[in-house]
Amino acid sequence: MEKIKFLTASWKNLVMLNYEVDPEILKPYLPAATELDYWQGKALVSMVGFLFHDTRVMGVKWPGYVNFEEVNLRFYVRHFNGTEWKRGTVFISEIVPKRMIPLIANTLYKEHYVRMPMRHSIAKPDDANTQYLYEWKLKGRWNKLGATVNNNFLAMQPGSAEEFILEHYWGYNRLSDTSSMEYGVEHVSWKVGAVSNYVFDADVKALYGETFAPYLSVEPYSAFFAEGSEIVVRSATKMRIGPALQE
Repeated sequence: MEKIKFLTASWKNLVMLNYEVDPEILKPYLPAATELDYWQGKALVSMVGFLFHDTRVMGVKWPGYVNFEEVNLRFYVRHFNGTEWKRGTVFISEIVPKRMIPLIANTLYKEHYVRMPMRHSIAKPDDANTQYLYEWKLKGRWNKLGATVNNNFLAMQPGSAEEFILEHYWGYNRLSDTSSMEYGVEHVSWKVGAVSNYVFDADVKALYGETFAPYLSVEPYSAFFAEGSEIVVRSATKMRIGPALQE
């Protein structure tokens, strides 16, 4: 039976900077019944900035919670359910400007949302490119994540790095050493744009701790931009390690 649509929205203008990290630093966040999903032998984390548009929770548009920004830090896992591998995402941190989002998402989905003042801008330096910038304020400082993107969006190529990063259609959250939350994320395959320039200026230690600082303070392994689309987030299921992986 298909799970209930918990959230529907459009995710738009995704700026993604991808960094190679030591897999050991991700193990404390690894949900039960999952393993790291590697790209060509590399464990990657992504800094992602994007826009929520036309957001509905259980079919309802909540005033003040329809259009807003998000910046998150995430990594990639896979789960074998006995018949197939499911490729998914684990969020280390998710920043939003609205107070109720952390309360609802952290309670129901065991996410890691925090609220901070946020803003974004979109500018066109010339006919061929667009500049996207996401900012969030921490300890009086505006942190920045952005990119200059070519306006000629193309379909992702099978087997490409963009496909690996973007086509993870499950979300997983750690509950304990033996249990996790799993939820489905549905959307069409996104078109991507080439990034010619990027910016990431942030207090990494204050945001994510000393462990991530050495890895997020160097040049990213890759930089992508995705156009985005309408999305559906399904209601969550609890998983556990044992003879039955789900309950």
